[in-house]
Amino acid sequence: MPNENAIKNPEELLSKIHELHPSDIAFSLKKIEQKSEDDFFFIIKQLPDDILGDVILELPDNLREDVYEELSIEKLTDAVDELESDDATDLIQEIEEIDVKKAKEIFDGLEQEDQQDIDWLKRYAEDEAGSYMQMELFSANLKEKIKDSITRLKQSKAEDELDNIHQVFIINDNKELIASILLEDLIIFDFEKTYEEIISSHEENRFKPFVVNDKEDIDKVAKHFEKYNLSVVAVVGYQDMLMGRITSDDIIDVIEENATEQMYQLAGVNDDFEHEDNLFTTAKKRAFWLFINLGTAILASLVIGLFDETIESYVALAILMPIVASMGGNAGTQTLAVMVRQLALGDIDFDNSKDAIKKEVFISVFNGLLFALIIGIVAWAWFNTALLGFVIAMSMVINLFSAGFFGASIPLVLKKFNIDPAIGSTVLLTTVTDIVGFFSFLMLAKTILL
Repeated sequence: MPNENAIKNPEELLSKIHELHPSDIAFSLKKIEQKSEDDFFFIIKQLPDDILGDVILELPDNLREDVYEELSIEKLTDAVDELESDDATDLIQEIEEIDVKKAKEIFDGLEQEDQQDIDWLKRYAEDEAGSYMQMELFSANLKEKIKDSITRLKQSKAEDELDNIHQVFIINDNKELIASILLEDLIIFDFEKTYEEIISSHEENRFKPFVVNDKEDIDKVAKHFEKYNLSVVAVVGYQDMLMGRITSDDIIDVIEENATEQMYQLAGVNDDFEHEDNLFTTAKKRAFWLFINLGTAILASLVIGLFDETIESYVALAILMPIVASMGGNAGTQTLAVMVRQLALGDIDFDNSKDAIKKEVFISVFNGLLFALIIGIVAWAWFNTALLGFVIAMSMVINLFSAGFFGASIPLVLKKFNIDPAIGSTVLLTTVTDIVGFFSFLMLAKTILL
């Protein structure tokens, strides 16, 4: 049962350790650490080895670093030994970034098979499917009888060597992946038959496995999981040899990381720096984007400066100007968020973006006409000048049109030049909507009202 409420009492948490999921334990530990670091480390040191690694990996980056420094080599070695190969590799690599010597001693304390798995997984780049795969899986040879493989599975489960098993992967003598059979299907077959007999007696594609290459981009793999509603995929390497598997829990982390990264980038901040203890480093990183924004704000102010005499002659313009710019900025942000998300999901690209741009422009123009009518009537009633209402209404349509067009186009252009569309799009779009909004409003006012 999930526990949504944090347990802030150390004694109570320790008494319920075996009843809680590692995520719930980590959640409670975060709350306890805020009150007492001593209690936090006391509980960490009391956690059983079989859940310690999972709890550590659920903690925030800064707390994990503290744990790595506080726990002994023996304790961390036991924790890593209980983890699946992909999580064990992640934990070892994180410790390496803090203390290379400590990480090596932990690695040396592992069994040779675990060392080989970790060495293999460390070869992959961060964005490759292989870096996310587990080496632990349930496989069987084509010529093996079902009953023999089931016996092996029972033994592996009894020894806690396998977890989250969904299917059996069928391989030949060269370890090439041939088929995949769900356990729910496997139990209805004759256990005295070999896998080869089962596969040959069914249609060709009945047991076709969903496969990804170990060098494939993990974002592409995540899209496969979303599109086909997968729980696990097989990972193959050279000559289609079965290497491991990727499960949905790892893909959920990938999707969450990507969504978080996009959110931070649209806001002009960096997730890596947001978790740093060094406040000056974080402030400096944010200051870069604020500096860029200052420059664009000055450009907008220069546009206003071109019409200083117009504003002096008609003070109402100064009151209404922010409305035009604000509406354009908000409409553009809506379009920008939709386009960046569609690009991230692969729903659109530069070559087939015409329909998406048309759609966003139509929506923006429709809203422009709607709110032009509203603000036109408001301005007319407010300042008792019909022409002023007409001016701001026209400017509203123009600025929302530009918000829709540039909000859709800017991410596509950045993507075309291999620049992450989430980076800098907001600053560029705000510049466009401010300048177009101010210029159109003041130019129309100068032409019509004066």
